[in-house]
Amino acid sequence: MKKIFISSDHAGFKLKESIKMYLSKKRLSFQDLGPINDDKVDYPDYAHKVAKKVKTSKNNVGILVCGSGTGMNIAANKHKNIRAAQCFNLKSTKLSRLHNDANIITLGSRVLSKNNALKFISVFLNTKFEGGRHSKRIRKI
Repeated sequence: MKKIFISSDHAGFKLKESIKMYLSKKRLSFQDLGPINDDKVDYPDYAHKVAKKVKTSKNNVGILVCGSGTGMNIAANKHKNIRAAQCFNLKSTKLSRLHNDANIITLGSRVLSKNNALKFISVFLNTKFEGGRHSKRIRKI
């Protein structure tokens, strides 16, 4: 069973709360690592929290939300064995799992609609890594 860890900064807080409602409706277990409101915070602090949890097991995945998705992506990818993918459409989301075995999705609350973000979450959580020729490339990262 996948463990899902989710976090945001202040800009992504509202979208994070919508994602949590979506995950609950789908009866998916998740852990919210903060923040608890939309007061200003530093996104790297929350990206690091999620990355540290995700890398403890191959089955763990993370969801990070900030204004653009970029800051969270950069911070999360500083961690060994983390492959965070900034997703901006369905194809990039699907390929991030199929070819890159992404274990964290990063989303931008200021550049995506809530509906699209929820679609991307669904694709991310339900797409499996293809392996094969992609496995050797993952090992090179």
